[in-house]
Amino acid sequence: MSPLLPVAEAVARVLALVRPVSDVIELPLLEALGLVLASDVISPLDVPPLDNSAMDGYALRAHEAHQALPVSQRIPAGTVGTALGVGTAARIFTGAPIPPGADAVVMQEDCTESAGNVTVSGVVTVGQNIRPRGQDIAAGETVLAAGRVLRPQDLGLLASIGCSTARVYRPLRVAVLSTGDELVEPGSDEPADGAIYNSNRYTLAGLLRVLNLGFVDCGIVADTPQATAEALLDAAARADCVITTGGVSVGEEDHVRAQVERLGRLDLWKLAIKPGKPLAFGSIGETPFIGLPGNPTSVFVTFCLVARPFLLKMQGVAESEPLRLQARAAFSVARPGTRQDYLRVTLENTPQGLQARRYANQSSGVLSSVSHSNALAIIPVGATVEPGDTVEVMLLDLAIRG
Repeated sequence: MSPLLPVAEAVARVLALVRPVSDVIELPLLEALGLVLASDVISPLDVPPLDNSAMDGYALRAHEAHQALPVSQRIPAGTVGTALGVGTAARIFTGAPIPPGADAVVMQEDCTESAGNVTVSGVVTVGQNIRPRGQDIAAGETVLAAGRVLRPQDLGLLASIGCSTARVYRPLRVAVLSTGDELVEPGSDEPADGAIYNSNRYTLAGLLRVLNLGFVDCGIVADTPQATAEALLDAAARADCVITTGGVSVGEEDHVRAQVERLGRLDLWKLAIKPGKPLAFGSIGETPFIGLPGNPTSVFVTFCLVARPFLLKMQGVAESEPLRLQARAAFSVARPGTRQDYLRVTLENTPQGLQARRYANQSSGVLSSVSHSNALAIIPVGATVEPGDTVEVMLLDLAIRG
């Protein structure tokens, strides 16, 4: 019996074979959310472009703040004032440029204006309440690097330097097909004895769309060699990567394995992971192929841990490893396992910090365990856990996103 392959080694192997997409498109910023930057963005200007006021108040010279100062001008945001005369102050509003000669802004709550003169209270220091030119971004600075998945705040940052478009990689197209004569689609008549609804199709469609990847729906494939071969060839021709669920073990009706080997190449691994041990990786012609297990929870976990980083690197994403946190276990693991276990848990805030509570049924066929949890608790090979022990956890919202 061949040894089980550690998860980290499996991920390293698939990532080493990635050929990133090279097609670049330019889109309006409002259409670029969630896509991947194809080149560094360099700022052509300083942000803010001039020293400006952080407060509504009065601009003045700090060393003159002890005396009553005539108010010589009014400077709203969007207006450039004139040079500040010696012994005077300027009424100024948040965001307005600092007039030449002023070196401090006193907020209006600390000022009293009467008969055209202003007096201030408290200590005034040079630079007070002034946002200097280039405080946020300096001209020539790399604002965002290639390989970044654009978030809402990134769109705002690009807009702040005058960008109206972004150069991004074309979203990958990922074909998904399900194998098994026992599968029927939701919405059809009540399934016959032995039949089950095809949940994996919808889980994978959602996982791909959350990553802003194109979902190519190839439906359910009949359990025959010819139908399987035709479906695989069609999927490979329509997509940048093909993902299947089920059909890669050694059963007489598991035709995916044989047909992928015939049409391209295939590595079949037994991973040291629970849930989800069998995983296939290879190609159909030149199109990458990933064969996930058939059990619904195994599909979810192996997609997040193996398929997701592969697809993100193929999409050009520079960094895809989700953050991991520490939590106290509100459960026990009495017997050490031979596979790294990803328990479905719910994280709760407590006065002592994060606490992880395990979902009752951890079977790989129980999709409820994923739907009703918000994290995976990672239990290493050979480890046991007592209540109160610290465990490493991965938030599901981070594990499924780009």
